[in-house]
Parts: sequence; structure tokens; C-alpha cells
Amino acid sequence: MSESVVWLTIFILSVFVGIEVISKVSSTLHTPLMSGANAIHGVILLGAILVTGHTDNTIALVVGLIAIVLAAVNMVGGFVVTDRMLQMFTRKKPAAKKVEA
Repeated sequence: MSESVVWLTIFILSVFVGIEVISKVSSTLHTPLMSGANAIHGVILLGAILVTGHTDNTIALVVGLIAIVLAAVNMVGGFVVTDRMLQMFTRKKPAAKKVEA
């Protein structure tokens, strides 16, 4: 079996496992888990940058650049969603009372 078939098989199996794991998480837990997963997305982004920087193949370079863009968008989007979630739990300051003269 060639090496590319092995890598494609691993990729397809990981997609199926990821779909099954995410579909079993309730919606109330999804956002807190996403904030923890942002660190993993950072590692993925760093790995994509390192692998893309060491390639000589044009196709691998294009796929690596696409991976870098998608990982960056995923990581930034996760931080934005987490920030919005945390803002929902902050207390609002009470309105200042107006003093009439």
C-alpha cells in the first residue's frame, strides 16, 4: 500500500471520528469546549506553518497555505465566540442615579 493511501485513510477516519465526537456534545457544553480547543488550533496552525515552510513541492505549498488560512480563521473565530460567551456572564453596571437640583 502506498504512503499516500495510508495518509488519506488516516485523514478520512479522523474526519469520521471528529464528526461523531462533536455530534455527541450537547449545545450547552460546545462553547466552553471550544475555548479549550483554541490551544489545539494554535498547535495546528504552528504545525501547518512549519510543514509548509519546509516543502519544495508546489502542490504541498498550496495545500499548506490553505491549511494555514483555515487554521488561523478557526482559531480567531474560536476566541471571538469565547469572548462573546464570557461577556454574557459579566454583570452590568447599575445605571447612575440622576440628582435633580
